Amino acid sequence: MNLRFAFRLALRELRGGLAGFRVFLGCLILGAAAIAAVGTVREGIQAGLSAEGARLLGGDAEIEITYRAPDGDELAYLDEMSNELSTITDFRSMAVAGEARALTQVKAVDDAYPLVGRVALDPAMPLNAALGPDGPRPGAVLDPVLMAQLDVSVGDTIRLGTQEFRVTAALEREPDSIASGFALGPRSIVHRSALDGAGLLAPGTLYTTRTRLILPSGTDFDAQKRALAKRFPDRGLTWRDARNGAPGVAAFVDRLGAFLVLVGLSGLAVGGVGIATAIRAYLAGKIPVIATLRTLGAERRTIFATYFIQIGLLTLLGLSVGVVLGASLPVLLGPAITAQLPVPARFGFFAAPMVEAAIYGALAALIFTLWPLAMAADVRAASLFRDNDETRDDFPAWPFLLTILLLIGALVGASVWFSGNPRLALWTAGGIFGALLLLVVAALGVRLLARRGRGAARTRPALLWALAAIGGPGSSAVPVMLSLGLGLSVLAAVGQIDGNLRGAIERDLPKRAPAFFFVDIQKDQMSDFQTRLRHEHGATHIDAAPMLRGIITQINGRRAREVAGDHWVLNGDRGVSYAGAVPDRTTVTAGEWWADGYDGPPQVSFAAEEAKEMGLSLGDEITVNILGRDITATLTSIREVDFSTAGMGFIMIMNEAALSGAPHSFIATVYAEPEAEPAILSDISDTMPNVTAIRVRDAIDRVSGLLAGLAAATAWGASATLLTGFLVLIGAAAADQRERIFEAAVLRTLGATRARILLSLVLRSALLGAAAGMVALLAGIIGGWAVSHFVMETGFAVIWPSALAIVGAGIVVTLLAGIAFAWRPLAARPARVLRARE
Repeated sequence: MNLRFAFRLALRELRGGLAGFRVFLGCLILGAAAIAAVGTVREGIQAGLSAEGARLLGGDAEIEITYRAPDGDELAYLDEMSNELSTITDFRSMAVAGEARALTQVKAVDDAYPLVGRVALDPAMPLNAALGPDGPRPGAVLDPVLMAQLDVSVGDTIRLGTQEFRVTAALEREPDSIASGFALGPRSIVHRSALDGAGLLAPGTLYTTRTRLILPSGTDFDAQKRALAKRFPDRGLTWRDARNGAPGVAAFVDRLGAFLVLVGLSGLAVGGVGIATAIRAYLAGKIPVIATLRTLGAERRTIFATYFIQIGLLTLLGLSVGVVLGASLPVLLGPAITAQLPVPARFGFFAAPMVEAAIYGALAALIFTLWPLAMAADVRAASLFRDNDETRDDFPAWPFLLTILLLIGALVGASVWFSGNPRLALWTAGGIFGALLLLVVAALGVRLLARRGRGAARTRPALLWALAAIGGPGSSAVPVMLSLGLGLSVLAAVGQIDGNLRGAIERDLPKRAPAFFFVDIQKDQMSDFQTRLRHEHGATHIDAAPMLRGIITQINGRRAREVAGDHWVLNGDRGVSYAGAVPDRTTVTAGEWWADGYDGPPQVSFAAEEAKEMGLSLGDEITVNILGRDITATLTSIREVDFSTAGMGFIMIMNEAALSGAPHSFIATVYAEPEAEPAILSDISDTMPNVTAIRVRDAIDRVSGLLAGLAAATAWGASATLLTGFLVLIGAAAADQRERIFEAAVLRTLGATRARILLSLVLRSALLGAAAGMVALLAGIIGGWAVSHFVMETGFAVIWPSALAIVGAGIVVTLLAGIAFAWRPLAARPARVLRARE
């Protein structure tokens, strides 16, 4: 084989232009652009988070402590290592204004806050001036949402705990809002000194202090972190610095971006169908050329190399355009995108997403072009004397099949590598493969049914012609159902998952969830609290337990992360409780609960699912840092904990003697009828102002709003897949145009009217669209059930409005494509067409 000769032939073939490669290039460009765009947005947000880390965090570094403020030694050490420092206290409380009550996330600040950035207020004024006292009432600034909930305006009075505050301004922007994480209530800011007599920060109350530092230029963050841990080894201090000012946001953006890229892979799979269809149609038109080359002595390898080089050059062109387009769109639309994002972003041209998109696109192009190229190389010289299409028969030789399988493995491996989430990548790959297999089987089944149904349609010519076209040789049923079906399958799965998750949260959860979640109840308030709720407000059930927060630091004497990896239980502090006898509605699945009144060495009971995930077993020693003190307890029992009910659930419960001496408060879940909720909220906030009430339905609404944004982002990704499918559908229709023109010419010669031929073409499109929609619906329901059952662990019910919309979309899209390509066959002159085929 002479590669130089093959290259010259490929260049000569390209002189004919790109008329046969529009769909090929369109699919490559769309697929690569979608993946490059998602990756560029992800990298831009991460670059923004990194560049703005100090502003987002509120300083160069932050030391977080739960349940207490830093003591004198700690403050002195932090002051010595920094140029400036500021300590804030963050907690939830009930804000009261007249008869109105609302949950708020309170930030109590000192005079130095904020160290970086500025707080924007309306009316504009310095924060210290806004928080200053006005007689006996200190100032407070409130989020406009909170002001609307309380129906207050600037100058009105609100109450936090037992302290009254004067509303001095609306909070338009706080520089460190992202670092504060997810909040159940809108923000309010007060001065820390104003809370001294408010009764909100009693011993055991759940609050967090964050000390922000401005460090000297050139400070080694890692060295300072190690020095702090060495100086205060058992104080429960958590270090964070500006290199990752908002780790939760960064992790979320990274995972969402990886997921959307994997959704984009389904678009590449759809585009691959279009690539294969376009290459096959192009090569079918080149049969005389290939047969001539074979007649002149060209080897199979020369033929393969010629068209492989030609398609390879076009692939480079398509990928280059797609990658540059995908990377450029976020840059060009940067201001508009940034305005819609709650986080900073710095868009530019990043190498990583461009390389990722190019690799995905190249592998997809190779996978879907090798098959038709291998078949084209088998064209025989005798094809010069036959009017047939030899590129459609049989399977390619086994070396090509093996190469295709290896390329598919490489594509799956790349998705695992780039996403960083093997489970998600493998599930996505399995879902795409399963949907493609189901669609291929369904397309072959549709062709078989069409052939067998022709007898029953003999009295209906238009239907008979449609069935004959679907079931006959050269049918476009497979590419049409693959291209449209996979895009619709992704949309159907997204719709089913979103609908079921929303249903679980909005419909099923409120039936099982409590009405309120009360925190910061002092021990001496528990008796009055329960009496009021049971006897005066008719609460149907109350669960109460002591509440502390602790960080698991060691497991069996080793660092916890060395044993359990990056498990979510180890990411920050977790709720810890204690009990004597086995609490009500507690099911111990392994081990033995300690005896009531046990006062020996500490013992701990662990949640069953989390214990299994972390590799814990009975007899393990778990060290938990609570209020700066390490407590090492032996794991003696494992119990079931159902977090899906929004009720009370602790990862860890210790024996009473281990924790009862530490300062702490109680929490309670209260089950009551909806009509009793306003009276409960009013009574508890008036008689126990230090107690914070979290209305579970409000929390559900906030979570539902977050899910709506995620579903919208995923739906946009799936829509890109559907757009690619529509392009492939157009390509399939265009590739079939020659056969449609000939078919229409024959029918018109035999006396068929244009209207009946058009009806036949419309019926063909409608039948294929309905079949694709129904198969996509089945694939979407299976995928939605699998994700709901195995990943979300929720119940599943078919969301019929979404399901029927998918079937309707399949019919409409194929009808549009069918009608668009029906005019040329109808307009062609039969005599001219038939003479050309003689």
